[in-house]
Amino acid sequence: MRTHLNAMLWLDHLTVIAPTLAEGVDHVRACLDLDVPFGQRHAYMGTYNHLMQLGDTAYLEIVALDPDADRPGRRRWFGLDDRQKVRRDWDAGYRLRGWVARTDDIDRVINGREAIFGRKVALPPVESSFDFAIPDDGSLPLDGAAPSIIDRRGKPRSMASMADLGARLRRFSLEHPDPEVVVSLLRKLAVDRPPVVTQGAEQRYRAQVDTPGGLRELF
Repeated sequence: MRTHLNAMLWLDHLTVIAPTLAEGVDHVRACLDLDVPFGQRHAYMGTYNHLMQLGDTAYLEIVALDPDADRPGRRRWFGLDDRQKVRRDWDAGYRLRGWVARTDDIDRVINGREAIFGRKVALPPVESSFDFAIPDDGSLPLDGAAPSIIDRRGKPRSMASMADLGARLRRFSLEHPDPEVVVSLLRKLAVDRPPVVTQGAEQRYRAQVDTPGGLRELF
């Protein structure tokens, strides 16, 4: 996979947003026949994750609210404070709920689009190393139809400490009731490797992933 030099945003990672981390890991195992190992705790957000490489600089994150963490001083990312909605979406089969796009100029990306992406938050709050755009209510941008935005301040995400289980992202797609709205936004943002957006009765992401056991689908 090659990236375009004139892109404003690049695919960073896909997000499975789970009511509990164990449920997220079980779902990915059922879809891909892979056991994604633990990644890290985000004490500043009260969340934790499991991580796996998807080829090049893209990866998969399974993220959930950490029940043992202190409550952060602000809304958590990925809509995880709204536990009822996370559970409803999960039980309805919406599990690959979104994605994160990387930029080197987060101010330019979110300027005038705060209603979609939220405001820039420096993280961690002490000795910050990256910026993340989060709506004030913590919700997903356009309920996940638009990416969350991360700016790593010129330092690429290290893949060396992330498990490589032989999974490679082949195709990433989004079914949406109003695909032109999403396509128009992604085009204006000059996104490299965006999801393929098609008409669908409901909003639903799918990812085709090459694995050691063959081509599988994550949803």
